[in-house]
Amino acid sequence: MARRSDARERMMGSAVELFRERGVAATSLSDVVERGDAPRGSVYHYFPGGKAQLAEEATARAGRDMAASLTALTAEHGPVGAFQAIVDDFRRQMLDSGFDAGCPVAAGALAGGEAPAAREVAGEAFRTWEAALSAALWQYGLPLRRAEGLATLSISAVEGALVLARAQRSTGPLDRVREEMSALLGDLVARRGDG
Repeated sequence: MARRSDARERMMGSAVELFRERGVAATSLSDVVERGDAPRGSVYHYFPGGKAQLAEEATARAGRDMAASLTALTAEHGPVGAFQAIVDDFRRQMLDSGFDAGCPVAAGALAGGEAPAAREVAGEAFRTWEAALSAALWQYGLPLRRAEGLATLSISAVEGALVLARAQRSTGPLDRVREEMSALLGDLVARRGDG
């Protein structure tokens, strides 16, 4: 039994990686099986809904993993430190992958008609990230509406910077977003703390 669940976990992990690198449309089930070193016939056993189910579940998993990281990082480092750590992690992934690694949740959001449930799951993941960051900003003294707007801006800036970084084959967009958003968030948090 453990062996079968290991195969499922390997396929989920490889799907997240491949969607991050190639997107959902350019990733085949055989790619997922091969990267996950899973038995060939197991994909439909674990994912009877095929690629659409795999895309939905992989997007949900990636979204939950990021939400957990964001929550832990904000608790430990505050909203500015958490934002910086997330950008630094994406930056490292970009460099390690030769600028092929984007955001697997964004890949789910862009899956389109091939995996419509993945798009819905991605939307919920982004809302969860926004809620985690806005809650941290609110706890640091920002008004809730402003905290929500800044959380949306922060996540949108990182997602956009990932696209630019991949296209330009440079960490420059991520570096600039990290610097500018850190300064903005830091100034606002410091002002609220002084007031």
